Amino acid sequence: MSARPQSTGSPSGTVASAGGRAKWLIWLAGATVYLLAVFHRTSFGVAGLQASERFGVGAAALGTFTVLQVGVYAAMQIPTGVLVDRYGPRRILTAALLFLGIGQVLMATADSYPLGLLARGVLGFGDALTFVSVVRLIAAHFSGRQYPVVTSFTTAVGYIGNLAATVPLTLLLAGPGWTPTFLVAGVVTALFAAVVLAVVRDDPAGVRREPAGPVSPRALRAQVSGAWRVPGTRLGFWLHFSTMFAPNVLTLIWGVPYLVQGQGLPAATASALMTVFVFGSMVGGPVVGALIGRSPSWRMPIVGGYLAGAVVVWALLLSWPGTVPAAVLVPCFAFLSIGGPASMIGFALARDYNPLHRVGTATGVVNVGGFVATTIGALVFGLLLELTGGEFRWALLGIVTVLVLGVFRMLVWWRRARAALFDAEARGEQIPVRIVRHRWDTPVGARSTTAAA
Repeated sequence: MSARPQSTGSPSGTVASAGGRAKWLIWLAGATVYLLAVFHRTSFGVAGLQASERFGVGAAALGTFTVLQVGVYAAMQIPTGVLVDRYGPRRILTAALLFLGIGQVLMATADSYPLGLLARGVLGFGDALTFVSVVRLIAAHFSGRQYPVVTSFTTAVGYIGNLAATVPLTLLLAGPGWTPTFLVAGVVTALFAAVVLAVVRDDPAGVRREPAGPVSPRALRAQVSGAWRVPGTRLGFWLHFSTMFAPNVLTLIWGVPYLVQGQGLPAATASALMTVFVFGSMVGGPVVGALIGRSPSWRMPIVGGYLAGAVVVWALLLSWPGTVPAAVLVPCFAFLSIGGPASMIGFALARDYNPLHRVGTATGVVNVGGFVATTIGALVFGLLLELTGGEFRWALLGIVTVLVLGVFRMLVWWRRARAALFDAEARGEQIPVRIVRHRWDTPVGARSTTAAA
């Protein structure tokens, strides 16, 4: 949504911490938790082939690991947002580390398919508690202009965890092996909970959080529906859905099998190629964050440019005759990696259009989008691969279909979010951003912008 900032203040009422060093230490602790979560989330991307042998399963059953983990993650995003808003990110991050540690210890010792699924489900639960909590910390401790930049740095730190889950993890699995590698990772993660308890504070000094008391189901429903009714939140949901799922599907599970079985590359080479996603996101995240922090008017053009380019990339990979050379794969993967940083724009929308007491819930709603799409994409990819006898071209076509659906819905809510701002401005209400009206915009008052689609 083309926009210029109305003021340098925070439209959602965020209070910036006066203690510069303290807030950065708090952020660093939270970002490290996110790094660990991303490591555990993406570890199956290079362990998939070993898992297939360990549990004796095929492509569809292997895809179930990721579908289950990401499905749990997606289902927990809105409850996580509500929990973070009520109990604070410090407690939720501590619980996240304990669940992540337990899940990875279970995976280290799993010797059957059902136990492996249980382990990934527990990991998905712990992972689900992480990012929304860190974003809520940033919203509380940093100013409105700092928010997108610090959030982008957080995702860049997370990609260090992704990087550790590529070549280094591949070497560890080939050396010490499955059980020692995952066992140590799980124990170290659980122990980091002590650091979070010692360092993290939910709010800036001088700001007191009201103690959480009993809450009725009706109040919870009101909190979630209040965030969902905001067109800017809905736009963020579909933006996140469209931008992040394709790189997620590749890095979480299907990238290495595509390169090894579909392109005939050695496993080590395939793992090295997957690091392109990591480095691309690490570089792209701060760049995108800095751009939208200085010029919010670049938010939707960046998203539109990325999605248009992604269509070109997928068309190229689908139409390439025979094996795709590395000279083509590298720039294609580098471009697709920008989807992660671009998806962070959805969280900026959640923050802009919701009051601080509802930012966690709105962020959870937005975060559901990308992981619902990831779940659908991973499942469709595995099913098409199984049905076609290993034809990766058909499996990739399933990814494109999900992408088209997401882009269509995003465009619908982009127009509705713009119409909602014009209506609010006409009523004399304070709005978080100002946008320029175009001929194709919905006339003021012509239709309800909050109706469910």
